[in-house]
Amino acid sequence: MKSTPRHRQAGFSLVELTIATAVAGVLASVAYPGYSAVAQKMRRTEALVSMIQLQQAQERWRSGNGRYGTIAEIGAAAAVAGRSYDFSVGALSASGYEVLAVATGSQVRDIGCRYLRLVVDGGNVSTRSGSDDATDNPPQADRKCWNV
Repeated sequence: MKSTPRHRQAGFSLVELTIATAVAGVLASVAYPGYSAVAQKMRRTEALVSMIQLQQAQERWRSGNGRYGTIAEIGAAAAVAGRSYDFSVGALSASGYEVLAVATGSQVRDIGCRYLRLVVDGGNVSTRSGSDDATDNPPQADRKCWNV
């Protein structure tokens, strides 16, 4: 009597599929926090670049008008592209101003750098950061937020 050859079916078994899914889940759970931190830092960098551009626009405006201007007057954007930070300008005078960047959307999870403040006073520039609008981080945390 002649036996017929058995043909093995192609594909994955349920056990193999479960193991592959578990491995993918573990890898994703390890990779996501690192990706999230890099994405926050990237959005913060975009905000810092926009603040520097706003500072340059303020200086151009002041050279022609003798004072610093509002965001609308200087023609600057009130938010970073992608709306990760919103900007406001305050404490306007002939010798200085403040720019406050406030995190929005998913950027609010960047707790220590949620608020970024740039202060120009008489030609002196200072930077601060914080988790609220007091921007009272210690110097080491400020460096983390501003030195990306």
